[in-house]
Amino acid sequence: MASRKRAASKKSLEEPKNSVGYLLRFAHRSYLRALGQRTLPFGVSGGQWHFLRILWTEDGLTQIELSRRAGMREPTTVAAVNGLERAGFVRRRKSSSDRRKIHICLTSRGKRLKSKLLPFVAEVNALGLKGFSAQEIRSLRRALLKIINNHKVGAGSSAFGHDDADD
Repeated sequence: MASRKRAASKKSLEEPKNSVGYLLRFAHRSYLRALGQRTLPFGVSGGQWHFLRILWTEDGLTQIELSRRAGMREPTTVAAVNGLERAGFVRRRKSSSDRRKIHICLTSRGKRLKSKLLPFVAEVNALGLKGFSAQEIRSLRRALLKIINNHKVGAGSSAFGHDDADD
């Protein structure tokens, strides 16, 4: 009986729309596209957005800390920071206590972007959640946070330390 259930479950996952991971990926991509349409005119790509959002909360993180907060690998962070630096939104600063560490600091231009770009989060969330009741939104947030925590704990790391579930 259990093996028949597993076989039926496997069979149903062959259809991508039955996979929660598949749906999450496409939901995330649709959010990034919608946000990118709004931020690109300001010179910020979807990939750079996450890093700016973190730096607006915790400016001056090291590249390693920034990678961890964003849940990205270091080469991805380096590429995003390079683009942000070229655009004049961040600068790299060597640590005064440990010359091996590089801190990523917002420039005044990068800081000013916050008031221009943050309203887009509310706009994109409203678009994505159109037709949802307040209770459905609370349930969805709880479910997503539970998935994130389950995977983090399963991987042996703690869940993200800040609440960026609004993105």
